[in-house]
Amino acid sequence: MRQFFSRFSRRTWIIIGVVAVILLFVGISFARPNEEVTFQTLLAERGDLAAYVGATGSVRAKQTATLTWQTNGIVGDVNAEIGERVEQGTIIANLDKATLSQNIILAEADLFSAQKALDELLQSNTALYEAEKAVDKAEESYQKAYNWRIELNGKIDIKEAYYDQFGNLKIKEYKGKASEETIADAERDLALAESKLEDARRAYERLLQGPDSDEVASARARVAAAEATLNLSKLIAPFNGTITQASSVIGDQVVPGKVGFRVDDLSSLLVDVQVSEVDINRVALGQTATLSFDAILGKVYNGEVVAVGQAGDTIQGVVSFTVTVELTDADEQVKPGMTAAVNVIVEEVKDTLLVPNRAVRLVDGDRVVYILRDGVPTPIKITLGASSDTMSVLASGDIKEGDEIILNPPAFNGGPFGGG
Repeated sequence: MRQFFSRFSRRTWIIIGVVAVILLFVGISFARPNEEVTFQTLLAERGDLAAYVGATGSVRAKQTATLTWQTNGIVGDVNAEIGERVEQGTIIANLDKATLSQNIILAEADLFSAQKALDELLQSNTALYEAEKAVDKAEESYQKAYNWRIELNGKIDIKEAYYDQFGNLKIKEYKGKASEETIADAERDLALAESKLEDARRAYERLLQGPDSDEVASARARVAAAEATLNLSKLIAPFNGTITQASSVIGDQVVPGKVGFRVDDLSSLLVDVQVSEVDINRVALGQTATLSFDAILGKVYNGEVVAVGQAGDTIQGVVSFTVTVELTDADEQVKPGMTAAVNVIVEEVKDTLLVPNRAVRLVDGDRVVYILRDGVPTPIKITLGASSDTMSVLASGDIKEGDEIILNPPAFNGGPFGGG
């Protein structure tokens, strides 16, 4: 017997073994009874549905300011640190006076004198009384010049002396107009007096305006110019906010343009998202939204649409519009710069019959859902309304509450919504 088996080569034995395995498998297959197809089903039921437009964006503060130094010097004082709230006008940091340029140092003296002059204008009545007195004097000068000019119209200008027959000296006067030169001088004097009177009246009227006068406006401009020069050595909070970045410490040598601090108004946090032109007309002011963050696991925040862009931007051939969502329940975990997934709820439907999206197929151009009736899959032609990621509103179709909707109908009928 051993000699008989030794006549076959190793290759022959391998072929025999493969054939035997195939025959065994085929035999088992014929011997096994046909298995029934198992369908996954879900009962059709009523519920609420929220349709939304989704996009991603970054959190930003309502206001943000990066404060940079405007002159050379060494940091002398720092009055705030990261996380600290500051009020508008707070001096966050300033430079050591000894390291400032001469024009900035002198600006402090200019500010003092300009402020003093402004205070005098606003608080003292001396200038007003002096202006009133100047008007009286100008009116007096004008009246004299006017009277003299009128008098020249009938002025006796020619006199002649002679002796009568008795030897007495007589003066003969002839009435007539004054010379042209005399009249011209009088008219110039009158015009000058009138001009001075008008100037005095205008100055008086300006002072009567008080804080709205030109003199006060000029004094305020001098104060503002001195303050602007002096503020080159300071970093000042432009609005109420929180210090979110700090790059300057006491002793730092700074140059113009060097960043010192960043201030953010965290009282309101916003997210700007880009919405496709296909969806933008579904988005409106006041719509609610949900927001989630990769950096904050397991928590969903709420928001509201506060701005909808009216002009689109084209990026790589795609037109999109900027939509701004404000967080309505932000906490200390949400920080500017974080990436947010935003879902703007554009439509809400209450108590309606819903069908799962995964059960919908496209058959001969029609949307179809298969219902399990008496154990047999039955196709039902349907029309859908609003949709979310998982469910859609049944707009029409012979499906009733409690029907068994097949989630995994035969694959040859097409995938969900016509997919493969």
